[in-house]
Amino acid sequence: MPYDNSITRRDFMSRAGAGLGASSLAAKLSKPVLGAPLSPAAVHAKIPNQVGRAKHVIFCFMEGGPSHLDTFDRKPVLNKLAGQKLPPSFKMPILAMGESNAPLLASRRKWKQHGESGLWISDWFEHVAQHADDLAIIQSCVSDGINHAGGTCQMNTGSIFGGRPSLGAWINYALGTENDNLPGLVVIKDSAANPVNGVRNWGNGFMPAIYQGVEFNSDGVPIKYLDNPKGVTAERQRDKLDLLATLNRDYGATRTDNTELDARIRTYELAYQMQAEAPNVVDLSTESNATKSLYGMDDPATAVYGRNCLLARRLVENGVRFVQLYSGAGSKWDAHKGIEDNHGKLCRSVDKPIAGLLSDLKARGLLDETLVIWGGEFGRTPMSEQGDGRDHNPNGFTMWMAGGGVKGGQTIGATDDLGLYAVEDKMHVHDLHATILHLLGVDHTKLIYAHKGRPERIDLNEGHAYDKING
Repeated sequence: MPYDNSITRRDFMSRAGAGLGASSLAAKLSKPVLGAPLSPAAVHAKIPNQVGRAKHVIFCFMEGGPSHLDTFDRKPVLNKLAGQKLPPSFKMPILAMGESNAPLLASRRKWKQHGESGLWISDWFEHVAQHADDLAIIQSCVSDGINHAGGTCQMNTGSIFGGRPSLGAWINYALGTENDNLPGLVVIKDSAANPVNGVRNWGNGFMPAIYQGVEFNSDGVPIKYLDNPKGVTAERQRDKLDLLATLNRDYGATRTDNTELDARIRTYELAYQMQAEAPNVVDLSTESNATKSLYGMDDPATAVYGRNCLLARRLVENGVRFVQLYSGAGSKWDAHKGIEDNHGKLCRSVDKPIAGLLSDLKARGLLDETLVIWGGEFGRTPMSEQGDGRDHNPNGFTMWMAGGGVKGGQTIGATDDLGLYAVEDKMHVHDLHATILHLLGVDHTKLIYAHKGRPERIDLNEGHAYDKING
């Protein structure tokens, strides 16, 4: 092989550090993880589960901002003061739509206490309410994103500005994959519409491109082109991929900083491997009618999200690390007007499927190692918008977690009497991310990726894990 004397000092320094950071996490969690050019060890890195029991995450993302005041945060005072202006003792927040002096809007929901824990849950989630003793309802969430773009971006990446790795990418970077034949991060929407920011919500940011998410189809066949073209045998397909891999690796030998090229090679390999395993994983015809009914697949109102929840169970069952299920893709939960009709339909579409997911995971012994998260990018205001809707509220809103070592039957934090501001045990998005990593057995302060000389973390160095959430 000819001697290449074109290497520069910069090239030498870049290549000399390859793989050091990724291997440190695989070795032990007590040392910071510093990012480096992609290596097989980075893709397959494993760390001891030192804190929590969770191994997988299913994030049910209600895109557009569900109203906590009508779902999981009961506020009797709001109904007593309905029709009046916001009391002067409350600071008027900055509103996305800016409607001034709007009166308070009552919640028309019926509320009951559920389970031995007595958690208050509205009739919009009557099926999820049957799992009250499995839920940790966090009523004091706070975000910096006043609009959908910033809020969704921060809930997914930690920043209101695009360009950073998604939570799923960070988790896959830390824990690696459990199944070489399936993606580590899968995203499934409930329609063909895209959520605000699109693929950046599950992107790899400044990490190697192999950590970006893979989007499955919302209807029909979840993964296109799994079958070879007519007349192409498996052996021919393997030979073609081997030739492409050889050409790409020869080209990339002197371009080691090009992670997109390495990711493309690995994507070809993953696609080939998926042809063998993925058809069985995504084939829901093998599920019983009773299971499909449990998820609401026999009802047109719940069939789509039910199918997605069932597919999520099958994916984590087969080693997929992080699955994100979008409801209302295209900010459909954004009820600036007609919240009764808007939320009524959307809550019905997800209530039974999510409850079915929790039941099925528990029955299969998977709930204890699968962290299920529910929420959106922010909540809604107690003041009305356009008479019968609610504006954006990032100052205090609700999310809940279940499974994955979470202590169920508890309420964490609180908002004020009107549900406008978080006033007790505030959990910023950075804290939520740190807590999720904590439940996965990862110390978020040690999970570091070096980018352009800066030590980067999912929480932008600001988060704190809420360890009382553990069971």
